[in-house]
Amino acid sequence: MDQVQAMRVFTRIVELQSFSRAAEDLGLPRATVSNVLKRLELRLGVRLLVRTTRRLHVSQEGEIYYQRCLQLLDALAEADALFAHQRHQPAGKVRLDMPHSLAREVVIPALPQFQARYPHIEVLLSANDAAIDLLDHGVDCVLRAWPSEAENLVVRSRVALPQVTCASPGYLATHGTPTSPEALEGHRMVGYFFRHSQQQERLEFCLPGGTQAITLPHTLAVSGADAYLAAGCSGFGLVQAARYSVQAELARGALVEVLAETPPPPMPIYLMYPPGRFVAPRVRVMLEWLAALLQQATAP
Repeated sequence: MDQVQAMRVFTRIVELQSFSRAAEDLGLPRATVSNVLKRLELRLGVRLLVRTTRRLHVSQEGEIYYQRCLQLLDALAEADALFAHQRHQPAGKVRLDMPHSLAREVVIPALPQFQARYPHIEVLLSANDAAIDLLDHGVDCVLRAWPSEAENLVVRSRVALPQVTCASPGYLATHGTPTSPEALEGHRMVGYFFRHSQQQERLEFCLPGGTQAITLPHTLAVSGADAYLAAGCSGFGLVQAARYSVQAELARGALVEVLAETPPPPMPIYLMYPPGRFVAPRVRVMLEWLAALLQQATAP
């Protein structure tokens, strides 16, 4: 059995969690499926699956190999279909990763339009506020607020999203409404910390002479955009966020914009994908759609 077919056998075992079901699904004898897995592990020199009497476990190496197999098999399927119907109607899975707020407020509400245009594309969207390894997770493209240096990702597009400074009505009733960055003495901010760094978030304001960064005292520091906004709505201090991410809170009065004349610098958002890879039609149309969607989100 050739290497490609062996990869197909392995991925079906993982997905169905059974040698017998994988053999039935592929129309192969169970012994053949078992032998394919043994030869694959012997050739790679690692244990891909851990078999017990009760269930099947995928090893750490097996999970990494499984993700690589998915990428290669998807690319092969796309290559075979380049001159067929899929060239005009892309099909298959596209894996995305992005911050929670972008997924919730921008991308997911617009996805019905994308899927109406490309009904044969299945979107797998993971939302988190921390960086992940795209290759290890089999991700096709990512949205982040910072460029990638270590991973050397290809930047498809970059936009700058307007940001605002705001606080809860209760906080402003207690501490007063600041009229300028210089009038922030006595005020507090919601602290923000990064899980894998000692860096602390600061408040930034655009002034005629440049950007001014101010660190205010805080009684609560959080990690994660949702917790950050929740802390602001609960009166723990001033927060700064992209306007799109606080539109709902501003509309219902849970937050009030302040210092509108000296807003924070726009937040850069990078649309990136792994380098050195064949950009399949299903990924290409997703990149184009996301780039256009981000451009729409830059409107004040």
